[in-house]
Amino acid sequence: MIALKRIGLAVLVILIFSAMVVFTAGNPDEVSIKLLHWEFGSPISLAFTIAFAIGWLFGVICMGLYAFKVSNERRMLRRSLRMSENEVSSLRSLPLSDAD
Repeated sequence: MIALKRIGLAVLVILIFSAMVVFTAGNPDEVSIKLLHWEFGSPISLAFTIAFAIGWLFGVICMGLYAFKVSNERRMLRRSLRMSENEVSSLRSLPLSDAD
């Protein structure tokens, strides 16, 4: 199963690399990029690759923060469950008082 995942990942990397090569070969023109007070030229393919990488990194950071939040919530819920289970078991061990 692990080998199949590695093969799938390798195929995905090859497909992305191939698409990048085709895109680069088809778009050799330069584009002017203006950021605040700076202006510089760059090939279109490089500009798209950088934009893709920044977007991917932003997505990874957002998912990491979300995963951290969910993990923390699960930890709190498990702690609450343990406390509730302990309380129920202590209540079960108490003797029943007769109703008069």
